Amino acid sequence: MRFLDGHTPAHDLTYEDAFLVPARSAITSRLDVALDSNDGTGTSVPLVAANMTAVSGRRMAETLARRGGLAVLPQDIPVDVVAEVVAWVKGRHPVVETPIALAPNDTVGDALALIPKRAHGAAVIVDADAPVGIVTMADLGDVDRFTQLGRVMSDHPTTIPADVDPRDAFDLLAEARHRLAPAVDADGRLVGILTRAGALRSTLYRPNLDAAGRLAIAAAIGVSGDAAATARKLVAAGVDVLVLDTAHGHQDRMLDALRTVRHEDLGVPVVAGNVVTVEGVRDLVEAGADIVKVGVGPGAMCTTRMMTGVGRPQLSAVIACAEVARDLGAHVWADGGVRHPRDIALALAAGASNVMVGSWFAGTHESPGDLEHDADGRPFKISFGMASARAVKQRTEGESAFDRARKAMFEEGISSGRMPLDPVAPGVEDLVDRIVAGVRSACTYAGASDLASFRDRAVLGVQTRSGYAEGRPISGGW
Repeated sequence: MRFLDGHTPAHDLTYEDAFLVPARSAITSRLDVALDSNDGTGTSVPLVAANMTAVSGRRMAETLARRGGLAVLPQDIPVDVVAEVVAWVKGRHPVVETPIALAPNDTVGDALALIPKRAHGAAVIVDADAPVGIVTMADLGDVDRFTQLGRVMSDHPTTIPADVDPRDAFDLLAEARHRLAPAVDADGRLVGILTRAGALRSTLYRPNLDAAGRLAIAAAIGVSGDAAATARKLVAAGVDVLVLDTAHGHQDRMLDALRTVRHEDLGVPVVAGNVVTVEGVRDLVEAGADIVKVGVGPGAMCTTRMMTGVGRPQLSAVIACAEVARDLGAHVWADGGVRHPRDIALALAAGASNVMVGSWFAGTHESPGDLEHDADGRPFKISFGMASARAVKQRTEGESAFDRARKAMFEEGISSGRMPLDPVAPGVEDLVDRIVAGVRSACTYAGASDLASFRDRAVLGVQTRSGYAEGRPISGGW
């Protein structure tokens, strides 16, 4: 990556301060662009769901891995619970989606509570593990909540084999004029559900799988306590990537914890952070990090910069940290501050191997929170920062009331932020589609067929606020 006309700016930049300059290109289609990372995490799209309680849970982990990304389970989840989640995710099908399965004598209320947790918006009614009907939200409108599903379901559903070729599945659904269908095994038992969009996506994305062909997942570890023992348990449970995480990653306690984890030689990539300086990257890599997380204060739920004045504009932080990491044979993840696909393209051009997304993914069906509605009926989910009073309270439940109260006095995050669901793109897969389309197109503008050549060929310019505003679409007229 270089700056336009070779003029490196004298001040640090955010994503809004920069733009990518088009270059001569021989790439004829964005579908010819590969987005595989080379940092050992297996991602085929450079997206990592942040280790935030409001973002990464079992549904986010399975869905993102199915499309080639990775989710990081938060550090404040007990290890035995993490093990259960990992086992559940590893048991999911790499192509067909996990269904909501209910019995004919379950109620409309049961379905209404569960269907919003899945972007496909349906429940499969099963009898002896075989699909006998389907209900969607449209079937449940103006129906008494205690009505049994057997009375409102669409019976005799069309089924498709779970091992069907995705293109054939799309054609079958299109011919039958169905949006979705239950996927079954050779004995007719329910395996999952496949939508037309899901079948199409399966031809466009390659899932992130472990060596055994199961969906990949990561988990975070705090730097307090016995980090090495926790790491051993997580890897034994099947975690594919370890993330040592603390707000200020350039501290002795992080370096000590990182050395103990590296000494275990657990055979999985080790990520550590967060830092924003060259010195921070050097120290973490020397202590054993394969990947360094870059970003202090750019997140939507983070108040660190306003509370402390500490941080660094994210684009310049990624540029500086990625350069030294590359020289040391390591990689960086750009963590925070992305609000549009362009921001992710800029982070990748700056040298990041993956980009972490937090609150943007919190406002989707797959995030762990319950779906709520405002006074006008618009759906939203609650997001909160991992240094907020809410997160600290959850993380310190085992401590005395006095210690918990004292720690809650020092928060650096928003405890309750509403993340509305986009009515056009309410699922994380919808966001992945938008992001990947934007990043692939950015690569074609740079004449790059993969992320490595994108980083080499990218040319960045610096713009004013009015330059950034000029690039924003105007949907409502002048």
